[in-house]
Amino acid sequence: MTEIIRSQGAKDPSQEVYREMVAQASRRTNITATVLKAFFIGGSICLLGEIIRQALLRAGVPQDDSAAWTSVLLVFLSALLTGFGFYQKLAKHGGAGTLVPITGFANAVASAAVEAKTEGFILGVGTKIFTIAGPVILYGTAASVVYGVIYYFFGR
Repeated sequence: MTEIIRSQGAKDPSQEVYREMVAQASRRTNITATVLKAFFIGGSICLLGEIIRQALLRAGVPQDDSAAWTSVLLVFLSALLTGFGFYQKLAKHGGAGTLVPITGFANAVASAAVEAKTEGFILGVGTKIFTIAGPVILYGTAASVVYGVIYYFFGR
């Protein structure tokens, strides 16, 4: 019967039924609200980083050191919030806004470790951390070598 319908140029009825099921099951999202939440939550993370940096500068920490300490504190806070399950709740509302590079990366590494904690510290946590971090570290190291060679020969 389906072959007769197809030969007459009509659409496959099972595809139509599937599309209707998908439309009913799909959650409707308000794109404007989603984008605004991502913007404000991502901006708040960046604002927190700037507040930390300015507080360190006012405390007399040199500019380079304050930038490094800001990164360290943001990574620590992100990992801590991931460990307690708060970062996932924030990501549920903030979406892409929580993927601010330094905190998003820390969340990805920490969440992989949290998921593997039942397997033990060495075979679970120790290996799962490098599932995410390994490729990033490898790419960063390889890219720095390539850029260093290019700079050495052509950057003078």
